[in-house]
Formats: sequence, structure tokens, C-alpha cells
Amino acid sequence: MRKLYFLLPFIFLACKSGTSTSNESGAKTDSKPIEISYKVKESEISDFLKYLSSDELEGRETGTQGIEKAAVFLEDCLKKNKIKPYFKTYRDTLTNFDSPAFNIVGVIEGTDPELKKEFVVLSAHYDHIGLEKKEQADKINNGANDDASGVTSVAAMAKYFSETKANKRSILIVFFAGEEKGLLGSKSLVEKLKKQNFNLYTQLNIEMIGVPMKRDYLAYITGFDKSNMAQKINEYTGKNTIGFLPKEAEYQLFYRSDNYSFFQAFGKPCQSLSTFDFENFDYYHHVSDEFKLMDIPHITAFTQELLPAVTKIAVSPTQEITMNK
Repeated sequence: MRKLYFLLPFIFLACKSGTSTSNESGAKTDSKPIEISYKVKESEISDFLKYLSSDELEGRETGTQGIEKAAVFLEDCLKKNKIKPYFKTYRDTLTNFDSPAFNIVGVIEGTDPELKKEFVVLSAHYDHIGLEKKEQADKINNGANDDASGVTSVAAMAKYFSETKANKRSILIVFFAGEEKGLLGSKSLVEKLKKQNFNLYTQLNIEMIGVPMKRDYLAYITGFDKSNMAQKINEYTGKNTIGFLPKEAEYQLFYRSDNYSFFQAFGKPCQSLSTFDFENFDYYHHVSDEFKLMDIPHITAFTQELLPAVTKIAVSPTQEITMNK
């Protein structure tokens, strides 16, 4: 997640959301969800996350050798799952960064002749903040929670769609670079997509899901009151999957991750899902954000629970997720 200056104790952030939602729980529904027989495997979640947050990648700072290794790893993941590049290659070069840097972008074409012209974007940023400048025993900011956890979940969803072909709409899989530098990867990509008249339906961006919350819902969504996405996800899963987190609104997290670049460019429901609630993880942008602290069963369950929702988003005859007026 892009640097949260409000976490510094001597800075006071006064801006708050105007949402009228007074409780933390998302809307419940009696709608019957899609039944998913596909099972996300804990072992695959663990192996993927362990490498992406390993010391070998040296904190995955954009423009470094460490993130280059991560890029190769993600390219190999897409190739293995027979997911095609969206551009000529998987690498989408950032136009707003001095050193060579790349988003990794794949596409899973929809199965419906008409609906495949519309796109659902599943995304997460694979960059982090790299090495500490001062001398200390551990200098590597591994970024396991931020945001190797989100990348791991998106990769698992990509594998699901590649194997099941359960998407009538096309799915754009995006792993962003440059998020920690100011959302540079997403800003660069949306400029190219706009020129192509990219037909975006919605974007689900996954951000910091490495540990669970102690709440009556699985995750929160940024910009809760900007669209009906939270309510529709709960309808699609048949569970209290998404809730409202007051601190998200207070700190305006909607504007702090790569969903915002897409929202600015397309004006469509583009939001981030997260389970980092400011109480359950003490190592934001810290060298102790490591694999050993990640809750693999939770990440697996989070991904599994979202499958009915992302499937319904990808197959609904009409665009049911809409902006609130």
C-alpha cells in the first residue's frame, strides 16, 4: 500500500468520509450464491507467497534487480496457467518512471461473444519499498502482507479462471509496479487503456490480506459508499463477506491504492479489498513484514470465499455493480 503518512504518531489527519453508514457490518442477503466446486490449495498459496516475499527479491523496489526477479516469477505463473499477454508481451513498460519498470499484464478472454468485449480487472501491486538505507541486522522490507499477499490471491483467482473458463466477460490480470512510488504503474497503464477505448466494467484490487480481522465480516472495501460493490459481493457469496470499516473512510484509503487510477480514468466501480484494519498487523512498511507472520489458511479462505463473487461479476448478463449517485 502506498505510504500512509497518518501512521506516523506526530501527524494528524483530519479528513473524514461523508458516509452515512453507522455500523461496521455489510448488508446481508438471502440470495443464493453460485456454487463453486473448485478448491484453492493452501500449499500453492504458501509456496507462491513464500517466494514473492523472500529475501532473494530484496524487497521488490521498483527499478531494482529484486523486482525484476519478481516480474519473471509472475510471467512464469501466467505462462504456466496458459494466460495470454494482453500486450505483445506480459511486460507493460511504465511511461512515468526513469529506470525500466514493468506492470505484468495477462488476459483471460471471455467465453460469450458479446460480454467478452467488457473487462473485469483483477489486480494487486507486486512492488514494495526495497532495502533499508541505514545499517541494521535486517535490511530487507519483504512486503509479505504489503502486497505479496494480494498478488498471491489474484494469481490464485487467475488460475481458477484459466482452468474453469467460468468467465463470460474478459478478465484482465494486472500486477502493478510503482504503486509505492505514487501509483505509477496504474497511472501509466490506464493512459494506454483509455486510448484503446478499453471497455471496463469493474475492478477488484486486492491489498494487504495476509492476516484476518476480528470482526463479523471477512474484509472491508475502500470507498464503501461509492458503489454497491460491497452489497453485491455479499449477495454473490451469500455471506457477510464485505463490511464497512470506519478507519478506511477516515483515512480515505480509496485514494491510496491502484484502484484510484482506474476510477479516475473510467468513472466505474474500482475498489480495493483488504483485511488490514490498523489493529491486526504492527509491521506496515517494516522489515518484519515477513512470510512467517502470514496466515496461509486465512489467505486461502479469503480467496475461496471471493470465487462466487468474481464469477458472478464475470458472468452476469447486465452490469449489476454500479456507482452510487
